Amino acid sequence: MAEEKELFEMGIPNGVGEAMLAHAYEKFDIELEQTEWGPKILGEYDELVKVREFLENAIRERLNELGGE
Repeated sequence: MAEEKELFEMGIPNGVGEAMLAHAYEKFDIELEQTEWGPKILGEYDELVKVREFLENAIRERLNELGGE
């Protein structure tokens, strides 16, 4: 029998664009789910931590491109 994975959900932070989300979806073992409150990312806890770090870095890089610090 295959071990059943426990899935967690994470809301998508403000500032995450479609391209960033698409890259995260391709790079990590996650699923996207549309809810009445907006999209959510589903995955194992460790994978969601990696996704959060990836998205934070992507947002930070984008802000730097726009002239931020």
